[in-house]
Amino acid sequence: MKFTKLNIAAFMISGSLLITSCEAVQNANNTQKGAAIGTAAGAVLGGILGNNLGKGGNAPLGAVLGGVVGGVAGGVIGNKMDKQAKEIKDVLPGAEVERVGEGIKVTLHENTVNFDFNSSTLTTLAKTNLDKLVTVLRNNPDTNINIYGHTDSIGSDEVNLRISAQRAAAVKNYFTAQGIASSRLFTEGLGKSSPVASNDTDAGRAQNRRVEFAITANEKMINDAAQSAGSN
Repeated sequence: MKFTKLNIAAFMISGSLLITSCEAVQNANNTQKGAAIGTAAGAVLGGILGNNLGKGGNAPLGAVLGGVVGGVAGGVIGNKMDKQAKEIKDVLPGAEVERVGEGIKVTLHENTVNFDFNSSTLTTLAKTNLDKLVTVLRNNPDTNINIYGHTDSIGSDEVNLRISAQRAAAVKNYFTAQGIASSRLFTEGLGKSSPVASNDTDAGRAQNRRVEFAITANEKMINDAAQSAGSN
């Protein structure tokens, strides 16, 4: 039998569940679930999460969110990310918010964050909505934020890469102007390389013009979580 990453992960998770019991896992909070899954499965699951997100279009974002600390420390981080994800959903209903591993993926389509035509100038609507996200980021300072700009397929690769990079940078610059430390922010323009819908229709192209965020624990959060796990 050929063992894949998925096979190995399944065996590891199965072993963890047998040790803890099904009922205990179902009733556990995020911290306990992190401990139950354990560090052993963490690295493998991280790779699978990264691969799956990459298949969804954005390989760089998948690679960032694919890392898993695991164990009790991973559970502590996961619990904090659960709360932060809920905050984002509450203040910014137009955002697509997903919990991935021990991080958060946020997608803002052009009906939430948009730019002037063929430029990186944020509209008034975009600034209003980004202000809501800024509030959450300020309240959760122990995170890093990767910002990815995307375009539709109209235009050359070169032009789309340039505009998407400029748009990601525009979001970063707006965040820093609102008091978010630049050391937390990283940007990348992906142009038209990562579509989430067909570029053959206006509706599909509109979905592809978006800004995505990967929110992850920074070194301080990881260290604090490790210390908290060690004291338990």
